[in-house]
Parts: sequence; structure tokens; C-alpha cells
Amino acid sequence: MHHVLKIILIASIFAFGACKNEGHRKKEQITKSISKPFVWEGANVYFLLTDRFNNGDPSNDIHFDRTKTTGKLRGFKGGDIKGITEKIEEGYFDDLGINAIWFTPIVEQIHGAVNEGTGNTYGYHGYWAKDWTALDPNFGTYTDLENMVSTAHEHGIRLIMDVVLNHTGPVTEKDPFWGENWARQQPQCTYENYDSTVECTLVANLPDIKTNSEKEVEIPPFLAEKWQNEGRYEQEIEELDTFFTTTGLSKTPSNYLIKWVTDYVRDLGIDAYRVDTAKHVNEEVWTVLKKQATTAFTEWKKANPDKMLDDNRFFMLGEVYNYSINNGRNYDFSDKTVDYYAHGFDNLINFQFKYDATGDYETMFNKYDSILHNSLKEKSVLNYATSHDDGDPFDKNREKPYETGTKLLLTPGLSQVYYGDETARDLTIAGTEGDATLRSFMNWQSIDSTATQNILKHWQKLGSFRRNHPSIGAGEHQMITQEPYVFYRSFSQGNYKDEVVVGLDLPKGKKTLKTSTIFPEGSRLHDAYSGTETVVKDQKVTLNTSKTIVLLEKMSPIP
Repeated sequence: MHHVLKIILIASIFAFGACKNEGHRKKEQITKSISKPFVWEGANVYFLLTDRFNNGDPSNDIHFDRTKTTGKLRGFKGGDIKGITEKIEEGYFDDLGINAIWFTPIVEQIHGAVNEGTGNTYGYHGYWAKDWTALDPNFGTYTDLENMVSTAHEHGIRLIMDVVLNHTGPVTEKDPFWGENWARQQPQCTYENYDSTVECTLVANLPDIKTNSEKEVEIPPFLAEKWQNEGRYEQEIEELDTFFTTTGLSKTPSNYLIKWVTDYVRDLGIDAYRVDTAKHVNEEVWTVLKKQATTAFTEWKKANPDKMLDDNRFFMLGEVYNYSINNGRNYDFSDKTVDYYAHGFDNLINFQFKYDATGDYETMFNKYDSILHNSLKEKSVLNYATSHDDGDPFDKNREKPYETGTKLLLTPGLSQVYYGDETARDLTIAGTEGDATLRSFMNWQSIDSTATQNILKHWQKLGSFRRNHPSIGAGEHQMITQEPYVFYRSFSQGNYKDEVVVGLDLPKGKKTLKTSTIFPEGSRLHDAYSGTETVVKDQKVTLNTSKTIVLLEKMSPIP
């Protein structure tokens, strides 16, 4: 399916025996795979709020006089693009087994604050766009973004850009309404049927882009004036004219936005989109977005053959709020059913995972395997335990971070690690209102503590195993034994084949696991969780470790 350079990925080097007099050491290495492809369907995604992850440049913390006192955790806190890049360079994501980063929107946000609840709120989260053609200086510069993309790609990490086409930012004393040709300010959505979900505003004072409009419009006066003041009006208009002429698209509100967000793909090589509030937009818009993003990605690859990672297609995942893997391909509005997978989406966020995760491993693994390889074949879901706007996460009090990691990272489908899941970042911040409690700054200050390090190591081992083995997320699942609980996953693509055996809830100390016929007799296996090795004998392996998890992968000696 995809052509990639044949490489040998070395996961670990183990020394067996040492000869002191000559310093000779016999070494054997684990061959993970030859031509191991990156497979979106099994990706390990890290989701972070750009403003809340890491402050790489304190000099950009305040812009546009955003100095009003805000409610708790409702103002900018300094996180930025440089901060993300810094952690990529440090190898933080490599150690965690992350191969895709989803970051919240970094386009220019409204300049003013919205007074809601107990205080003012600024657009720190990135979902209140003022100008899609510019980056918000609180997040960084275009050069910063270019550097982040290239650095991530050097580490084999794809970037998922969060895009919002449903609404503009709220109207404030500094941020005017885009106008009736572009957006609507009422009615507010009631979610009773299709129209009351799509042709309405999500909440009060969040103008809804008229994505169902076929009427051609001109740039809003305030935006034209802004571009003129910044000295780039002629350039932006020229680019728009070229885009509409080349694509043949009409100048509707949605098509302007499509041009603006695909520019980041065309110019930088962004690998994927996470689409916000997908069900609140006419689904035909997503078909157009996917087509234009795919074209932009192809153009970037042709212009940058030395920078492209592989031949993977542009990937698009969507937030269809309350979509469940149980729905298969269909989302029901009561009066209309929409198949979003048929409208450009490769993946939908699975809001069902946190409920399924309360049950046993096999029931969940088997269920997801049967759906993903049947009704959702060649498509996928993104599983999450925690997110930025789910007030009822799987483990809100962080009482079971080990179980959370095990279930999330070993379940078929894509895994979404929400920043701080791997360090048990507090989700119950006193004095916060609503979603703010989920969005505290990353708890770097506690990362060196013994308790945090133990949790982090658990997530690193499982995450790295998932990244190294596409079979975990994208492969087929089969239970080997129920007691003790042992299963295998198998994935193949072209000449590449990946097989692993996993055991969970095992006894500490000596344990014997059946491997069935997955590994040939005499195969040397490595347990990626404990770091020990074993040999297959009579379709079984025996290990003596203090761990209750076993992650078996085949070892091949390299001279």
C-alpha cells in the first residue's frame, strides 16, 4: 500500500556475557521490523493545549493588551509553539511512544475577553478565531511553526492541526461581528434534529459560519482593514483569487475558510486535521475540505521530496460530539442520518471508550476488533480517557492511572493521550468553572517525583510498544487464554507482518503463558515491559518478573 525505505529499527541492545581481558562483548539486538510502515489506524496521538503545555518563550506571553483579570484558568498561561518543539527535541514524545501530536488551534484569536461565569475569559484555548490567515503571537510566529513541523518530522512524528470551520470567535468590544452574509447570531442550537444542530449557534455570542450558504461574499470590512494595516491586503486578495480560479470553487464563507486552513498544509506539510464541531457543519463542506487538503498535501510533497516522511495520504479525524463506535458509520440526528466517513473523514473520536473501559479487557478488545474490521473496515476511531471538554473523564480523580494507560494504549483503534494523562496531572482544580478544571498547566514541577516517574514509565513502556507494533492498534485481535489473560495481535501490509503476544493481570514472579502458534518453536522473545527475554518451548514461554504485564515481541540476532 505504501512504499517506504527499508530500515531496521533497533529498540534495545542487550549484552550477554563479557570478556574483561579484551573488552569483547557479545551483543544481540531486537529487530523490530523491516520496512515498518507508519499506520494511522494504529497511531499513538498526544493531544495538548498549546497554551498549557510548555512555555518555550516567556517574551510572547502578553499581546493585544490581554491584561484583564480572568476567572481561574481562563486566561493565557504562556504555553507556546516553541515549548512544544522544545519537548520534541528533548525526546519527551519519543520516550512516550508518540507518533502524532494534535495541538489546539494556533490561529489569531479574538483580542478581547468574554465575561462569563465568575470572570473574564480570553481565547487561550484557540477555538475563538479572529483571523485564520495569521498566527496568534501568544502562541508564536510562523517561523516557530515551521520549526515545530520540521522538528517533529525529523523525529518521525506527524502533526495534527486542529481546525474550526463552524464558528468565529465571540463578539467583543475589540472584535466585531463578521456580518450577516458570513455568519448568524441566532437561533441557538436546541439539538432536536438536523437543522437545530447545524443552522444555529452552539452557544450565545458564538457566531455560526453559514457553511450551508451558496451565496458568494466579500471579505468582511474589518478583516480587509486589518490586512491593509498589516501591509498584506493585496497579497491575501491575490492568493484568494488564484485559489478560487484554480479550484473552480465559489466564494462562499466555507470555501474561504477552506483556503485559509489548507494553506498550512500546502506550505508546511501538516499531516492531518482534527476537525472541531463536525456535526454542526453541513457535511458536504467536509468533503470539499478533505479534497482540498489532499491536493495541498500532494503539492507540498512534490515541492519537498526530501522532507516527506512516506506516501501516507492526508488524514482527517473529526469530533462528531457523542459519536460512539457502536454507531458504526452512521450518526442519527433523529430526522436524518449522516455517514461522516463518506464525507472525508478517516476517523471519528469515540466518545464510548470511557464507558467500555469500565468493563473487562477482553470484552472491550473483542468488541472493538469486530467493529473496526467489519463495519468500519479501512476507517478508524480515536479512543480517549480524558479530554479538554469532557467533564466526566474515565479517571477524573487520577485514582487509577495504570489501568487507564493499559486500557487506552492496548485497545484497537487510535489512542489519544491527553497531556498529563501520563503524569496524573490534577483534573480537579479548586476555584475553576466548567472545562477549565481539565486545562491546568502541564505538571512538569512534579515529573521527577518517584510516584510520577513510576506512572510515566508505565505509559512509556506501553506507548513505545504500541508505536513499535502497528498490530496493537490496527491489527486483528484474538484471545489465547482467559486465565491467565493472554492475547495476540497480528497486522500485515504488503511484505510487512507484525505479531505480538500480550499478557495482563498476571501473577508476580514466575508465570507461564501460552503463545499458541504465533511464534515458531525456539523463537527468542523479548518482554518489552520488564526488559527480560525468554524462549518459546511447546508453544509456551516462562518468565520470572515482578511485573503483572508481559509484552512479547520477537527477537532476531544481528551479527
